[in-house]
Amino acid sequence: MRVPENIRAIEQTGTNWMGFIFFPRSTRYVASRPAYLPEQCRRIGVFVNEKTELILSKAKEFGLHGIQLHGKETPEQCLILKSKGLEIVKTFSISHPNNMKAIGDYEGICDYLLFDTACSGYGGSGQIFNWNILQAYQGNTPFLLSGGICPAILPDLLQFKHQQWAGIDLNSGFEIAPGVKDDKAIHTFIKQFKQKIQ
Repeated sequence: MRVPENIRAIEQTGTNWMGFIFFPRSTRYVASRPAYLPEQCRRIGVFVNEKTELILSKAKEFGLHGIQLHGKETPEQCLILKSKGLEIVKTFSISHPNNMKAIGDYEGICDYLLFDTACSGYGGSGQIFNWNILQAYQGNTPFLLSGGICPAILPDLLQFKHQQWAGIDLNSGFEIAPGVKDDKAIHTFIKQFKQKIQ
């Protein structure tokens, strides 16, 4: 998110967290602080293989509550960031059960894991992966589900079950343009999703 009016609109949809991407090669890159930042949901900064000093600088500038790490960040770096009072979300690209072997190194360090579709870049593929692979995950850290989530897959999403599943990541499936989301579509999706899982 980076457009003030769109940030305000999405803030009213029932979303709990809002992401700000600080990866320069992303089409959603936030180059400067927007004129308005959300007050009713948690601000999450998304970084890829970035230096700890820059992450902490952005966290202070944007008043971030949490950090989503989308690259090859080490457990040690996660621990340093966590010690600064930030919630840590570590992303793992999934295409095969073997992709989850490294997750154990982050157990007890990260607050959340995020499972996304494996692709050549760092996220943003807009594609769904085989969620059945996640049944092999037996860790204690709650996870977020990402990768190609859009209104059309709501029925499939409602069939997914896992005791550590804590939330969903809505992004490209609800975009009007890079970094600009369809607030009406998101509001409807969240409302329908919550009604079905209650």
